Amino acid sequence: MLQQLDIQPPLQVNVLCRILGEQRGRPIRLLPYPLPVPGPFGLWIASSSADYVFYQLETTKIHQDHIVLHEIGHIVAGHHGPVADDQPLREQFPDLGIEVIEAALGRSSYEEEHEREAELVATIILEWASVLTCAPTQAADPSVGRVQAALGDRQGWQ
Repeated sequence: MLQQLDIQPPLQVNVLCRILGEQRGRPIRLLPYPLPVPGPFGLWIASSSADYVFYQLETTKIHQDHIVLHEIGHIVAGHHGPVADDQPLREQFPDLGIEVIEAALGRSSYEEEHEREAELVATIILEWASVLTCAPTQAADPSVGRVQAALGDRQGWQ
């Protein structure tokens, strides 16, 4: 599925989420939120019309990207997030609903297989992005370009 997204470096997580949402026919809404510490840094809540990814507001950008990609890992892997009614979320989640938050926060152990799988997806995407960002540019000389293609690293979601 990720091969079909045609994401180019440098990786912009919000663009990846927008394109993934378009491809799936279900928008992914990214919502920075001051999640309680200690506790999970992110959570995914599925509604009938969209997927909502909450991520820790009070951390670094690179950590936020990793958090979002972890939650995207749950979506891509077909895990089932807590289901919420659209109405509270559409009203800009003033107090999100304690039962929804508690259900989502209950999934915070890396001992569970689906959490390890989501973390692996996030790591693979970030590794791919870092390799492509550091990859040499294409040579102007076509014969050099063919040598680079034959001997160079594979690029993209392969």
